[in-house]
Amino acid sequence: MRANFRMQRLFVEGGLQAGAVLEATEEQFHYLAHVLRAEPGTEILLFNGRDGEWRARIDYPTRKRIRFETLAETRPQPLQPDLLYVFAPLKVGRMDYLVQKAVEMGAGILQPALTQHTQGKAPPTEKITANVIEAAEQCGVLAVPEVRPAAKLADILAAWDRERRLIYCDEGEESHNPLPVLSGIRETKLALLVGPEGGFSEEERRQLRGLPFVTAIPLGPRILRADTAAVAALAVVQAAIGDWR
Repeated sequence: MRANFRMQRLFVEGGLQAGAVLEATEEQFHYLAHVLRAEPGTEILLFNGRDGEWRARIDYPTRKRIRFETLAETRPQPLQPDLLYVFAPLKVGRMDYLVQKAVEMGAGILQPALTQHTQGKAPPTEKITANVIEAAEQCGVLAVPEVRPAAKLADILAAWDRERRLIYCDEGEESHNPLPVLSGIRETKLALLVGPEGGFSEEERRQLRGLPFVTAIPLGPRILRADTAAVAALAVVQAAIGDWR
């Protein structure tokens, strides 16, 4: 069932079932009462990443509080996507874009990776999670991706699940076409690694190419910015061997 983009969607922490009553957060109260100027009885959509999507009615028990009362389920909860998305943090703004597009493109887990060419520090997990939730609210996603704490790329690789194939974008590939390489992958558990602005260091490239669970792919004949490469890589992986098939 497709998302209804005509109604306002909000993420909530509490459980959702018929007749549930939940309290709006301060931010949600401000948005509904002062930005949207929602009247009592206005209906919205709620989701929590666990219990599907529900149509709910808002009520003002006091002038400074809003409650949600669930009315009916509008969409059941889908399975959580299994695609693990590993990415080097980017500068503010482009980082937000990268996270939002990962949510839209079906990543199930977001893992920030600190590489040798990563610029600056990774943003706090809470900030990435807030960005993930905002993206899910806007694009109709019900399965909210998990956000893992940032870690060094070497540590991530050392603890890797060898049954999960890690695909990474390597601008040094001789071919321009990623499809022949992707067509040879047989694993169903997949991960995608996108590097930083300056690309991977030679040491990192040697390490990645020496691991049996890693596959390098090209991304066409042009040099792409890191955030553009992230979207392109997600699209080609999902279309070739992911959940677009």
